[in-house]
Amino acid sequence: MKTAVIIPARWKSTRFPGKPLHLIAGKPLVQHVWERCCKAKSVSMVVIATDDMKIAEACFDFGAEVTITSPKHETGTDRIAEVAKRLKGVQNIINVQGDEPLIEPKLIERLAKALATDRRLQMVTAACPFQNPKDVLN
Repeated sequence: MKTAVIIPARWKSTRFPGKPLHLIAGKPLVQHVWERCCKAKSVSMVVIATDDMKIAEACFDFGAEVTITSPKHETGTDRIAEVAKRLKGVQNIINVQGDEPLIEPKLIERLAKALATDRRLQMVTAACPFQNPKDVLN
């Protein structure tokens, strides 16, 4: 059963334009996310979904598979849905946000296992509750 991770990455963030290409330890943020996702053994492919050629070109430079999406999408989930429709032979989709550079590959593997064993699930997103309620507004 094929599982794909799709990472939405857009340039025009209202709070931090260009965030996917912000350098952390000499690499774009989105590259850190992609590299962590690629370490998940149960994932067949990792695709970066973006509406911006600056992001796409940077991703090509580090070897990522990239799909250009419509700039009209309001959410990362919309972007992922567009890409998911184009993927052939993929049964499961995992949404990993483009600003999660420390995502654990083992977490992705657990999500993939959940999708493979519970056919009612159609898509999952790795999430963590806020420890401090004030962080929701930050």
